[in-house]
Amino acid sequence: MPLPQLHPFRPRMLALRAGYSRQRFLADLGAGLTVGIVALPLALAFAIASGLRPEQGLATAIVAGLLISLFGGSSVQIGGPAGAFIVVVYGILQRYGLANLLLATMGAGVLLFAMGALKLGVLVRYIPVAIVTGFTNGIAVLIALAQLKDALGLSRVPMPADFFGQIGVLSAHAAGFNPWAVATTAAAVTVLLLWPKNIGQQALSGVRRWMALLPSTVIALVGATLATALLDLPLETIGSRFGGIPRSLPALAWPDASWEGLRQLVIPTLTLALLGAIESLLCARVADKLTPDLPRHDPNQELMAQGIANLVAPLFGGMPATGTIARTVTNIRAGATSPVAGIVHALSLLIILLVAAPLAVHVPLAALAGILLVVAWNMGDWHEFARLRRFNFTYRTLLVGTFTLTVVTDLTVAVEVGLIASCVFFVWRMGQLFTISRFDAGVLPEGVVAYELYGALFFGAVGKIEALAEQLPAGTRAVVFEMHRLIVMDTSGVEALRELHRTLAKRSVALVLANINAQPLDLLRRSGLAAELGDAAIVPSIADLKSAP
Repeated sequence: MPLPQLHPFRPRMLALRAGYSRQRFLADLGAGLTVGIVALPLALAFAIASGLRPEQGLATAIVAGLLISLFGGSSVQIGGPAGAFIVVVYGILQRYGLANLLLATMGAGVLLFAMGALKLGVLVRYIPVAIVTGFTNGIAVLIALAQLKDALGLSRVPMPADFFGQIGVLSAHAAGFNPWAVATTAAAVTVLLLWPKNIGQQALSGVRRWMALLPSTVIALVGATLATALLDLPLETIGSRFGGIPRSLPALAWPDASWEGLRQLVIPTLTLALLGAIESLLCARVADKLTPDLPRHDPNQELMAQGIANLVAPLFGGMPATGTIARTVTNIRAGATSPVAGIVHALSLLIILLVAAPLAVHVPLAALAGILLVVAWNMGDWHEFARLRRFNFTYRTLLVGTFTLTVVTDLTVAVEVGLIASCVFFVWRMGQLFTISRFDAGVLPEGVVAYELYGALFFGAVGKIEALAEQLPAGTRAVVFEMHRLIVMDTSGVEALRELHRTLAKRSVALVLANINAQPLDLLRRSGLAAELGDAAIVPSIADLKSAP
């Protein structure tokens, strides 16, 4: 058996060898600098919310962001730490420790690269929208819940990883909140929501237009930092919790590994790989819609780039990385035309780290909590809950069930149960679509009855074939199946026809198949049922029946 042909490794950067002008470079340079500024507070916030040090978020944004743009299959996608990983990373970190988190991330990188090389990128698109929406909204709720600790200023309160545990801790300690932290969080949220945004759908003028050029996340972060430092506000900061940020990337090091630890990382590794693939390819599809003049993304190449990034970033202490919608959209609206913008974004973050890292000691964690609350709000597709009544029972069950399981259990269980439920619903629905009905074939010989088969005859629908023998009218000498509208059949369908043929034969009733499509006919021949029926029992059309068999 020949081995499957692997997907060629062709990064989108290779397409720049011809036709890349100075004008495009300047556009990419401006877009990359803009995204780098936007990515700075997000990288810090995502790392801290995940239970990691802030420099680990920056290292991920720099290393993974550079590799994803350098080797990716999208022209404008920006990679780095993502909000979707916060809950998963925090849970893995609490249960297995930092070293095993890094190993699981590297294992996910290997899986992502293999998925791309084996051309499995298209399979991610087969995950139902209801499941994606359900777990995305569930993750958004968990992200928002996890920020309430810093938003309330409960710095000394340990937070568990599970939903009900967090609710219990917050309820027990809410009375001891820090009003300065609440005010800082509220101010950050207000700035992010009300700061002018020139999103291309409205024309801003005057001062508002110039204000829109400055990212709201940076304004909120800088404003809160200056207020904390100048007014000496009693707030927990990056400096008080972590002691500051080093002015360099973490040293390259292989994480500690043990065989016992690796055996426990199968599920975490699969979770990170699946989530990374879904988030990355969804982000790339959004980018395609916003850039119709640029080539569409290559999903397999994008997965290979994500794999490389997640394999290398943990060597610098980095967290899992994937495509990020907010930064990708910012990149597009800033005028990006190629992966060069993503490379500039990573390099600009590196320069900020080398030059301005000591200034981060005054960044209040309450401000980062406010930024993440807005990220969680923007991440959720909340209007889908209001629209649930418009959809069928299957869609509602999948969305609400996945959302609930994501919140109260974990993402892995939610996706597993959601996929199983979607398969069950699909089988049930396809079984309902298959019908057997009496067929008006005009004048037929006496004792001959005709039925039309419609849909797909597969394992979920064979019960309707099995019950037919008991429903035949008295005096039946032959049963004719009109099969032109039978689209597909599986081996269970063949066996159901074989059993029906044997049951009818015991009663001296013939079975005739008419007007069979190519796939069912090929399967009937390969299974040997066509030979059992005989050539006279398979006819081009019912009109060819001159007399009863």
